[in-house]
Amino acid sequence: MTGRLYLDTAAAAPVRREALEAAWPYLAGAFGNPSSHHEFGRGPAEALADARSRVAKVLGLRATDITFTSGGTEADNLAIIGMALGAQTQRRAGNAAPPRRHIVTSPIEHEAVLASVEFLSRVHGFTVTEVAPSPDGIVAPAALAGAMRPDTVLVTLGYANNEVGTVADIPALAGVAHEAGALFHSDAVQAAGWLPLTGLGADALSLAGHKVGAPKGIGVAAIRARIRVEPLIHGGGQESGRRSGTENVALAVAFATALELAEAERAEAAGRVQAIRDEFITAVLSSVPGAFLTGSVGSRTPNHASFCFSNTSGEAVLLELERRGVTASSGSACAVGSDEPSHVLTALGIDAEVAQTSVRFTFPSSITAEQGQAAAHAVIAATESLATSFA
Repeated sequence: MTGRLYLDTAAAAPVRREALEAAWPYLAGAFGNPSSHHEFGRGPAEALADARSRVAKVLGLRATDITFTSGGTEADNLAIIGMALGAQTQRRAGNAAPPRRHIVTSPIEHEAVLASVEFLSRVHGFTVTEVAPSPDGIVAPAALAGAMRPDTVLVTLGYANNEVGTVADIPALAGVAHEAGALFHSDAVQAAGWLPLTGLGADALSLAGHKVGAPKGIGVAAIRARIRVEPLIHGGGQESGRRSGTENVALAVAFATALELAEAERAEAAGRVQAIRDEFITAVLSSVPGAFLTGSVGSRTPNHASFCFSNTSGEAVLLELERRGVTASSGSACAVGSDEPSHVLTALGIDAEVAQTSVRFTFPSSITAEQGQAAAHAVIAATESLATSFA
């Protein structure tokens, strides 16, 4: 196979040229602080407001719902911790009812979600219930309903799982949370560009720019303006008091541009890439002994294929694929330096030793059928090579 094929867009998608070009003026001539009340600040302030409105339009929200952050991790932290603590402040201020201090999540969430929930438990005394997903990674609305309590303040469940690609029924899950009087947040980082982002019924969504073609370092916490949020970063009160600090106008503009383009292309790209992905999965499963798909077969993001190669080492497969010009990953890029098996896979009932054999392939929207076939051939050749060497 000629050239290198990048199949790790769940970690970072290629930056769109249009996003860079949109950002450039605010890195050069229009460099003023958007909070400055002079001509050098007015242009950046207008660009920031415009970017906020454009993001809100893609999400079907209001501009006042959009808070720009440094990425998906900060967006998760702000939404989860901010809304949970904000609800406590609101109740102390004008409500004699007992405080709600119970949070519901699942054991297969992104590290940023689980760490935020753990912080609320460890530092602020919240209680936490983790709803068990099915073996293919789906949290059923009925299971969520069984976990709800009168003191549940927040439910946080991901839209699309970053390691196995399984897609959740967010409208149904949000409905369960709201029926119990709780807020609902979803990490939608892996969904953007591949799944619908409107009509979800969530109170808050988290997004990251580098998944949709913006540079790293920009994200969005889309939290409805009516909800009280306790800020995590204190200072000058930017971002409607939810996130202090001088805004990165250039990256906000880049994010809005990339998100609009991803949404405009989504329907066509999703259908085309899913067909390529399905052919890739069929080829691998039919040719690699011991391989099995992780996550849901029928409800997964269109660009995602993840396997366990139970007869070999996942790291060895990745090295062999690198030699053959294919770049993939073993799972979340956010679990820095961890040698532990994936918490997602073990929560789905996969043996820890087998979980260490996992390999994740996430396709770019630009992939062609020929590239998908070449990638499948590379996987088959790599696993055959390893089987021979260890025989």
